[in-house]
Amino acid sequence: MALVKLFSGTESRELAEKIADYYGQKLGNLSINKFKDGEMQTVINESVRGAHVFFIQSTFAPADNLLELLLLIDSAKRASAGYITAVIPYFGYARQDRKDKPRVPISAKLIAGLLESAGANRVMVMDFHADQIQGFFDIPVDHLKSEAIFVSYLKNENINNVIFASPDVGGVKRARTYAKYFGKDLVICDKERRKANEVKKITVIGEVKGKDVILIDDIVDTAGTLCAAANALIEKGANSVKAICTHPVLSGDAYANIKSSKLTELITTDTIPLKLKSKKIRVLSCDRLFAKAIRNTHEYKSIAALFVD
Repeated sequence: MALVKLFSGTESRELAEKIADYYGQKLGNLSINKFKDGEMQTVINESVRGAHVFFIQSTFAPADNLLELLLLIDSAKRASAGYITAVIPYFGYARQDRKDKPRVPISAKLIAGLLESAGANRVMVMDFHADQIQGFFDIPVDHLKSEAIFVSYLKNENINNVIFASPDVGGVKRARTYAKYFGKDLVICDKERRKANEVKKITVIGEVKGKDVILIDDIVDTAGTLCAAANALIEKGANSVKAICTHPVLSGDAYANIKSSKLTELITTDTIPLKLKSKKIRVLSCDRLFAKAIRNTHEYKSIAALFVD
């Protein structure tokens, strides 16, 4: 069986180190050199010939994170790596998965093509914004689910009075997974947008009076939708509102929005490192989930056992 080599991109180093530690080996040695104008050159400082190489890098903004990953993959391909897997905990541009108006790109499809062209043989991600993005690839995709992390956490919490909620209609399937697993009811927050990242109105569909609500989402960006949903739920009589979101993009006024909102707590993962600390934000690591998936992939074992039924 081929030797496993784990490498990290610049911005996912902290998570990659935890994944490597749980996997039981150190990260490989590489360098990212930059010219005066910002141009990057990736150098793998050890042999990868014939090895199964895993590059761990989330592709959140800026675009340098994506470009760095592409260059690393190309470096390994040209160094005769046996098999290359791009481990992308947060897959950027996933929200652009279709043409929803004229003359716009399907960016998620473009990124899939770039990864394949660079030389990736396999991609491993967690919580695509839309499941159909897997179909944009012509190589195997391991689509891990954050439910494995959050369900385990919730099992140790008192959720007797809990009801689950989706902050928008598009996230109903995601929220229903939790409601079904724990045998709880589900409510929906129907949002009307004024424009991107700006919510005009939230309508709560369902009864939440006297309940502790847990909102389920995959991405929290400016937190506008999440906070508006939390405020609307409290106005409808909810005792408290927590939120579970996989990817903490947290751009713009997100931290201030969360702090001033009716949200009791935001529970998220470390697919993207936090820019600021907040008493309202709890981070659960996805290191074990990815380490197990990497091991199962290398040993030709199923990763289905890592999912929540």
